[in-house]
Amino acid sequence: VQLQASGGGLVQAGGSLRLSCAASGSTFRIKDMGWYRQAPGKQRDLVATITTSGSTNYTDSVKGRFTISIDNAKNTVYLQMNSLKPEDTAVYYCNAVTMWGGSYWGKGTLVTVSS
Repeated sequence: VQLQASGGGLVQAGGSLRLSCAASGSTFRIKDMGWYRQAPGKQRDLVATITTSGSTNYTDSVKGRFTISIDNAKNTVYLQMNSLKPEDTAVYYCNAVTMWGGSYWGKGTLVTVSS
């Protein structure tokens, strides 16, 4: 499974960005996809995950502001980020988990929120 993320950039606080992550390869094995982020000097943390059936999970700090969605036909997961805050600044990574427990990561995309 290969993952290609896009959509990062610079935005002012209160603004919005939409991240996309397209999966290719053995996509039929994927059961979950998600987004994680890593701020400078910090560990990589979960942002949101979604199953191929649409069940979602969010970290508390983004609930009500971020929405994860999946297009199974396009093998693409999205992260709509609204009301962005400076503390959302991080490199965002796409992840896919297969039904056999394999975990795959895309290259990160940088999100910078200015105050």
